Amino acid sequence: MESCNCIEPQWPADELLMKYQYISDFFIALAYFSIPLELIYFVKKSAVFPYRWVLVQFGAFIVLCGATHLINLWTFSMHSRTVAVVMTTAKILTAVVSCATALMLVHIIPDLLSVKTRELFLKNKAAELDREMGLIRTQEETGRHVRMLTHEIRSTLDRHTILKTTLVELGRTLALEECALWMPARSGLELQLSYTLRHQNPVGFSVPIQLSVINQVFSSNRAMKISPNSPVARIRPLAGKYMPGEVVAVRVPLLNLSNFQNDWQEQSAQYALMVLMLPSDSARQWHVHELELVEVVADQVAVALSHAAILEESMRARDQLMEQNVALDLARREAETAIRARNDFLAVMNHEMRTPMHAIIALSSLIQETELTPEQRLMVETVLKSSNLLATLINDVLDLSRLEDGSLELDIGTFNLHGMFKEVIDLIKPIASVKKLLISLNMAADLPEYAVGDERRLMQTILNVAGNALKFSKDGSISITASIAKSDSLRDARAPDFFPVYGADHFYLRVQVKDTGLGINPQDIPYLFNKFAQTQPLSSKNANGTGLGLAICKRFVSLMKGHIWIESEGLGKGCTAIFIVKLGIANQLTDTEQQFIPKLHGNHAPATFQGLKVLVIDGHGVSRMVTKGLLVHLGCDVTVVSSGIDCLRTVTHEHKVVLMDVSMPGVEGYEVAVQLHERFSTRHERPLLVALTGSTDRVTKENCLRVGMDGVILKPVSVEKMRIALAELLEHGVFSEAKW
Repeated sequence: MESCNCIEPQWPADELLMKYQYISDFFIALAYFSIPLELIYFVKKSAVFPYRWVLVQFGAFIVLCGATHLINLWTFSMHSRTVAVVMTTAKILTAVVSCATALMLVHIIPDLLSVKTRELFLKNKAAELDREMGLIRTQEETGRHVRMLTHEIRSTLDRHTILKTTLVELGRTLALEECALWMPARSGLELQLSYTLRHQNPVGFSVPIQLSVINQVFSSNRAMKISPNSPVARIRPLAGKYMPGEVVAVRVPLLNLSNFQNDWQEQSAQYALMVLMLPSDSARQWHVHELELVEVVADQVAVALSHAAILEESMRARDQLMEQNVALDLARREAETAIRARNDFLAVMNHEMRTPMHAIIALSSLIQETELTPEQRLMVETVLKSSNLLATLINDVLDLSRLEDGSLELDIGTFNLHGMFKEVIDLIKPIASVKKLLISLNMAADLPEYAVGDERRLMQTILNVAGNALKFSKDGSISITASIAKSDSLRDARAPDFFPVYGADHFYLRVQVKDTGLGINPQDIPYLFNKFAQTQPLSSKNANGTGLGLAICKRFVSLMKGHIWIESEGLGKGCTAIFIVKLGIANQLTDTEQQFIPKLHGNHAPATFQGLKVLVIDGHGVSRMVTKGLLVHLGCDVTVVSSGIDCLRTVTHEHKVVLMDVSMPGVEGYEVAVQLHERFSTRHERPLLVALTGSTDRVTKENCLRVGMDGVILKPVSVEKMRIALAELLEHGVFSEAKW
């Protein structure tokens, strides 16, 4: 058989099959192109799929496969070389991508097989998360219990209630079988069982504080598990056989008030011991959050106990303060009562003593005006001196009483400062001339003529100091120097409490009284300003004195915001008294204003007042007779009555002066003055109304001026004093007692 190399003839193309293949390739290409679109949608919507790059490879593979099927549509008929090249390229790319995808699946398949393991891992993670959430819930529950316990503990400040509430709430919250609190004894050497939850043990059982288990608990701020057989854990009777529950102990700091008042490190810390027991015969154990709850509650109990201790201490201090206040109030009332009684006594004694003093001085001055033998004149002068000394003593006692109780106030006004010093010299010159002492007055050139202050108190201070110089000087001289204190001389180490304040509306007056008398021992100088102090040597004991003058001067000077001191080199070397007082600067006065400044009473009053009609009203018979005698001696035509009603019946237009006692029985002198003002419409028709009183109370003078009286004369009254008063009244229409 001959061999034949020939090609098998091709099958004729079946038009129907070709048509089916054509349609199939078209739908295959359509499906291949739609699948990547679905994968793209899946990748876009999925946020957890871990193999996105594999899906991209699958998409490329499918697209290329679809492209080959789409290109096949042109191969069923005659086609060009270009179509063949494109078809070949597409198939090569499809082969590359498909191989790469197949190789990748080799690495992906183990990961896909481990999905089950990861699922288990995620389950474990979820379980752990559940445990953590449970712990958080437990902590929240613990926090809620802590807040509840804190609220219950803080709801009271009673120590016993705090401790009992703590045990009850802890037992309820932690389901404890027993809970107890051991408190330190007063000795500090043992702990006493003070509070229990079930009340199964008698309170008062004690254990030594030096036990090792107690030291361990006290040395830590954490809750510690202790042996159920420990002495502090035996807080229930040992009846029957049972397995004791776990026991925890924690210290409770006891903060006392002293811990807040002093350094904490210097305090020996004291602790109470809280013991908590879980139920017996149970497998329950203490959890960490329960121990933390116990520690937090122990701290809260410590804070609550500290607050309670502070409250108890505050209440105790308040009670003591209230008791002290009650005692002080009682003492104050007793002191006020004593002061009122003293003042009332002094006021009564002042009035009652001045009335007979008025008679003694007035009658003695009348006798002195008559013809007397030298021996009689000496006796009368002695009576007058003794009476004046007694009157001065009365004034000093009253002034000192007012100064001590604070009722004395300065009478501030404008006065002639130069004239006041001249009057002081005029008053002490007669005594100095008798003792043959040389008196000199030196006033600085810049010393203002007028000043603002209390003229009477300033003059009284100068007279007291100058009087002491006269009293204790037998010969030599006394000099009074007045000047403005310079700023560099105001501060004095002897007066640490004296703080001068400089200003344009005031100045400080410096007065120095220097004598060549007996002198003072320097050791005695600090005591000179004490009441009733007399530190002069025996040779001067004949110089009468009460020891009140300098004490009063010191208080007057203090009232005038100054200070006073005395200098002396020793006995027999003289003495110098210096004081500084604050005075206001008077404005420039016109002639009209100067006439309203109180004039100093000179010795230029007329000898008699012939024909002057005077009406005297006094309820005291002796005083009425003495006053009439003084006025008659001065030439007055005197009418006397004993009551205000008689005065209103007797007074006429002819009476020029009415002298009345303001404390008469029946209608008082104030009411008489008011009715006389109503009866006489004009000043020229009305007589001059003058109060004659033994009361030195400031209110008395103010009341007299309030009802329209023209002057006030203070008993006792001598002939000279009455003469000056009448002269002032007739000349100026007003008279004010200088020594009020």
